[in-house]
Amino acid sequence: MNAQNPQSLAAQAPAAAAQAAHLALATARTSTGQTIAQLSESKPVLLIFLRHFGCTFCREAMADVASQRSAIEASNTQIVLVHMSDAALAETHLRKYNLTAIPHLCDPAQQLYKAMGLRRGTLGQLFGLKSWLRGFTAGILSGHLVGKLAGDGFQMPGVFLISRGEIIKTFRHASAADRPDYTQLACAVA
Repeated sequence: MNAQNPQSLAAQAPAAAAQAAHLALATARTSTGQTIAQLSESKPVLLIFLRHFGCTFCREAMADVASQRSAIEASNTQIVLVHMSDAALAETHLRKYNLTAIPHLCDPAQQLYKAMGLRRGTLGQLFGLKSWLRGFTAGILSGHLVGKLAGDGFQMPGVFLISRGEIIKTFRHASAADRPDYTQLACAVA
């Protein structure tokens, strides 16, 4: 039996994760029929992973993307949304935020989420004090409310900036309530 030492296994883990992400970007097809890697050859792609469409924070994220869309696109960055619903349900929700023209990717099995290292949230990440306070602000005060669960309610979101098939910037939510600045992430390409 050939045993490897734990240090060499630990060194292999990041390389395997990077390889899985690279393969996913090269094979996952968006609503336009192009892969994320293909889209990122002509301009950077801001790959935004959403929570389920019934989530207050997912609805807030779509509103944020809609309000920041002009600035993101002015930075020569292509927005791509990833969700866990089928195309028909996604179109219904994207239409509410005037985002139907943006390429999106249906990932109900969460394969791309997993390949990009986005995990399922803990109870603290999803239902902690920060989520309750921000949920009240986003849901009640800003009107994003809560809808029907449409996907994995425990899936955490994230944002990746992809250029020429490579991940160059990452935002991993520490809490479901985190609110990234999409414009700032999109302008990270030199």
